[in-house]
Amino acid sequence: MSIDSSDVTQPVNDSELEAVFSHLMGVDEDGVRIAKSIRRTFDMLLDGQHTGRFRWQQLHKTEKTHCGTLVEINLQREFDFDDGHLLDYLIVGVEVDCKYSQDLGDWMIPPEAVGQLLLGLWGNDQLGQWSAGLVRARPHLLTSAKGNRDLKRRLTKEGKKTIRWLFQNAPLPENVLLRIPEGDVAAVFGCGPAGHNCKGHGSKRVDELFRRAQGRLVSRTAVATVAQQEDYMKRIRGNGGARSRLQPEGIVIFGQYDSHRDLARQLGLPIPGAGESISVRLAERRPEHGDLPYIVLKEKRWVVAGPGDPVEPAPTLPEIKRSASAQE
Repeated sequence: MSIDSSDVTQPVNDSELEAVFSHLMGVDEDGVRIAKSIRRTFDMLLDGQHTGRFRWQQLHKTEKTHCGTLVEINLQREFDFDDGHLLDYLIVGVEVDCKYSQDLGDWMIPPEAVGQLLLGLWGNDQLGQWSAGLVRARPHLLTSAKGNRDLKRRLTKEGKKTIRWLFQNAPLPENVLLRIPEGDVAAVFGCGPAGHNCKGHGSKRVDELFRRAQGRLVSRTAVATVAQQEDYMKRIRGNGGARSRLQPEGIVIFGQYDSHRDLARQLGLPIPGAGESISVRLAERRPEHGDLPYIVLKEKRWVVAGPGDPVEPAPTLPEIKRSASAQE
């Protein structure tokens, strides 16, 4: 369900709502921390390392029901909110109830939250989007509790118009397995229909992931889902890992390290953050590459290879040093 932001009337004279709004925007002005909490929740539920799952549809009904509780917990861990006396949180001295729904704005509101402030959230991994807003659950803006055994209510159409949006349809940290073509996913797992659990050969699956997902940020969770092994991050490294195995194919894997991030930046690639990697095939720079950005490794200039560039062994990446801004 979508809400037209052009048809929104904001609540007036609600100083508590505005105080909480200002606080949340002050501690997370770009929404990165809320997005990270929602991403963490999806990853915890999917538990790809042990299940091989990476789609919301693969979850059991009881797991989906638990999503709201995990969002509440992960937000509190991220922001260190105080416990509320009546509701979930106490933010700048204001009681706030945390609600999550798979349908935007369809939060279930219990009797104790009527008249109170709600922090409502929504996220969709397939769309790669999330939203968060504040709303006062005024009784006249709620549906009837009749017929609901828990006496829970929802916002009416008019009630949804009073949501004070913190962020709407903001980008969710990417689940790369939902972004590459289905055929590539099937090739990565190498065991029939995409998404099936495939035992053994974790290293080969990780290699295939970095072959197929070039130019995209790959999270540690995606690597864990594909490898399905306890030491999954070792599958990426040099000295026998994917970096070494893919080097003859011209493919390099940049990680969260200072030197790697700088090289990715020079090539105009997305820059890996904490726990992220990005692969790309390189070609030695030739006149026909024109003004393509390049990097210098082993006294040679390298560009991102195009379809017409021949396959040649990739250069060895420089010594790794973890970025202070990308600590695990």
